[in-house]
Amino acid sequence: MDIFSFGVHFTDEKSCRLHFKEQRDKQGVVCKRCGCTDHYWLINKWSYQCKSCNSRTSLRSGTIMESSKLSFLVWYKTIFLMSTTKKGFSSKEIQRQLGLKRYEPVWAMVHKLRRAMGDRDDRYTLEGMIEMDEGYFTIEASEQAHKTQKAGRGSKTKSNVMIMAESTILEDIETGKVDRQCRYFKAKVLEDHKADGTDQSFKDAIDDEQTIIFTDKSTSYVNIADYVEIHMTEKSNEQTTKETLKWVHIAISNAKRNFAGTYHKIKKKYLQLYLNEFVYKLNRRYFGERIFDRLIIASITANGH
Repeated sequence: MDIFSFGVHFTDEKSCRLHFKEQRDKQGVVCKRCGCTDHYWLINKWSYQCKSCNSRTSLRSGTIMESSKLSFLVWYKTIFLMSTTKKGFSSKEIQRQLGLKRYEPVWAMVHKLRRAMGDRDDRYTLEGMIEMDEGYFTIEASEQAHKTQKAGRGSKTKSNVMIMAESTILEDIETGKVDRQCRYFKAKVLEDHKADGTDQSFKDAIDDEQTIIFTDKSTSYVNIADYVEIHMTEKSNEQTTKETLKWVHIAISNAKRNFAGTYHKIKKKYLQLYLNEFVYKLNRRYFGERIFDRLIIASITANGH
């Protein structure tokens, strides 16, 4: 969807509300009081009324918009901006684009959408052949941390992130050349370099044990073989980066470049949210204009409704 199409479809608050209701109806509404899924629509109240207990559910209730005072039109414009650009926008830039006076509500709205993106991607798992490695992302740190930082794993100005890519090996019958094609990615911030944290993040990400995993020889991966059919390791070098772990390192490189060019500083506690947005759009890189509606649906279902 380009800006002209958006302007035609969503001209005012009512058009955004009607579209949101249409998408919410498809997902279904569950009564918070009795769990019933059959409702009347009260057009004058813009609310659903449970057929069983008469409890009412507002159009926003149970979605990420529930406690927000921002209009549906503002939410829709933000979803448009976040879903139709590869690089993304900072909250400050979105505030400027929307012409809003206060920064805090915009910051909260953008992070809620990023959390919804992460919740949506957490529903899906990786399968088949998987590449996995860690990337070190620059985070906001004190002046003292910069002065006393260590290189590599001990750095106080970097946060390590586990990146996984579901890849398939393709071989050209005529030339014999082998290449890898990638489908989906996952990215999880790790609190430390211990194997336990890596193990749990990995188990949450895979479909079943019938998996082949490619990694380097990091000590973080000592237990991975317990959870998969085959664990193949190679010493980390330039060839491993370009061939065996090709897609993982492309994702790490693109994410770092994206963050450096768009955001001033990222605090470690919010890094996962920024990764959520990057991976969400990366996994839907072929969706085209459908990604807008998919993000609307993610905003409806993010809270489990």
